[in-house]
Amino acid sequence: MTHTIPAPGATTKSFPKPSELPVPAGAEGWEELYPYHLRFRHSPGADDKFWFCDSQHWPTVFKPFETIGAEFAVKCLGQYNTRHLLIPPANGIEFKVHLGCLYMSPVPVPPEQIPARVPEFERRAGHYFRNWETLLDSWRVKVRATIDEMQALQFEPLPDLVPFEDVLTGKAQDGSEVLLENYDRLIQLCYRNWQYHFEFLNLGYLAYLDFFEFCKTAFPGIADQAIAKMVQGADMELFRPDDELKELATLAVESGLAAAFADTDDVEGTLRRVSAGDGGRAWLARYEAAKEPWFNFTVGNGFYGHDRYWLDHQEIPLGYIKDYIHRLQSGHRIGRPVEELVAERDRIVAEYRELLDPADAAEFDAKHSLAATAYPYVENHNFYIEHWTMGVFWRKVRELGRVLAGAGFWRDAGDLLYLTRNEVREALFDLVTGWAVGSAASGPSYWPDEIERRCRVVEALRTQRPQPALNTPPAEITEPFTMMLYGITTAQVQQWLAGDEEQDASAISGLAASPGVAEGPARVVHDADQLGEVQEGEILVATITAPSWGPIFGRIRATVTDIGGMMSHAAIVCREYGLPAVTGTGTASRTIRTGQRIRVDGDHGRVEVLD
Repeated sequence: MTHTIPAPGATTKSFPKPSELPVPAGAEGWEELYPYHLRFRHSPGADDKFWFCDSQHWPTVFKPFETIGAEFAVKCLGQYNTRHLLIPPANGIEFKVHLGCLYMSPVPVPPEQIPARVPEFERRAGHYFRNWETLLDSWRVKVRATIDEMQALQFEPLPDLVPFEDVLTGKAQDGSEVLLENYDRLIQLCYRNWQYHFEFLNLGYLAYLDFFEFCKTAFPGIADQAIAKMVQGADMELFRPDDELKELATLAVESGLAAAFADTDDVEGTLRRVSAGDGGRAWLARYEAAKEPWFNFTVGNGFYGHDRYWLDHQEIPLGYIKDYIHRLQSGHRIGRPVEELVAERDRIVAEYRELLDPADAAEFDAKHSLAATAYPYVENHNFYIEHWTMGVFWRKVRELGRVLAGAGFWRDAGDLLYLTRNEVREALFDLVTGWAVGSAASGPSYWPDEIERRCRVVEALRTQRPQPALNTPPAEITEPFTMMLYGITTAQVQQWLAGDEEQDASAISGLAASPGVAEGPARVVHDADQLGEVQEGEILVATITAPSWGPIFGRIRATVTDIGGMMSHAAIVCREYGLPAVTGTGTASRTIRTGQRIRVDGDHGRVEVLD
């Protein structure tokens, strides 16, 4: 659905306004599920600003509690642009929830204010770039300390009586304060690590963008992919979970334990069969060593309460190990082609450097070194925050949900997700009040029906695919983060506006995100739960991929996504696995069908349907 808005002397195509989008049947009253500050209704200029849907990070409709990830992440991104670093051309990003999905609008700095920000930005960013490794070591320490404190929080049912020892010692508290304080602390700790998340991230992007822009000026006509290759082959912690599985698979084959992995859905049975084999004890010791921290990894992206983590669902990593065992037995190479990536990186760097005079070569070296140093953080932060921090956070949320379910507030631990975080605080006080005065709490007679209603609303919202953008786009998209991370370019916006009218069913254009050409049958995946369906030699087609999908990259020949730019997770991961990729196609997962034979040209950003 697009609109044409007449303008003096011209006709401008536009996306619909938020107020014009239809509400799916059954989702009436959906706005009541979310805080007032996330609604367009209370946002000045909601029908005027250009907004795009961030389905890269939040691809499905929010349950009310799940907005916490978006609120903390985007707020904290903004604070580093606007208040910490004073990035000259960019403040933060406005964000709203509409029809259950997240929409964003970058906030530019007025041109006349940019020069005054430059010296302060250089002073602050320079401190980080000069002390990158030392500061990053400190970052890991404080992030881990926050995770450990969060892990130590406990949510337990209230006792029948205050312990007599508390009477004797004059404690004068009934224990309910622990439940309330631990909930508040859980939220605070989550918020703390999201602030830490962005301490380095925007600088990582900026270092790469600075090198990118230098190359574009020094080497007119250089391809974006050539620049990306100059920092590839990095040793990233985000790949460590997958590397652990590969080592465990290799050890299982070497120890003659492959047969023990026949049925990995039976976790206890698999581990029991392993322990009975020769070398089984050593393998299990290696397995236990890998679990902390590397199994704090989700098949999703960490932003949803339903994300499944390896630590809680060990059939997932065991299944990946089983697949790697089969591939090893078939003579396949399962490791990332790091040596080839590094050799290609060094070759391209040397060839372009030779084209420069000594002064420019020195500047090239400095900018390349900084980009290569900062680049790994762009992905590594994912493990520490989205995976590890949020894995512990959601585990504690379910623990609290079980306490309230046990008190009759709702049926399942996950039902808590249908409350906002402030409503959870109210429900907790309702619980402790009824317990303290010896009467029935109100929650059990209120929340079950209300949660059922909200569940129906969320399911109704999920029936409608989100509009990719809202209102009238600018004539040209120039903001670098928006282009490189999200793939929101002028061409992409025009493709969205063209819609089905100009759609060529046999060819789809996108961003050339990872080089190479591959052909094969398509496998369309809309949800991480479908990853088990991916077969050897297929081409993955998805709205977006998650970094944690690494274990299936050895099965596939190429990747195609609807969204994402050159610095998106999908693009980076595919380059590091040596897979062709086309991102930012807009419609690939809707127009391509599983089983169709397709050709992916990652050099030119083109996907052809061959059937």
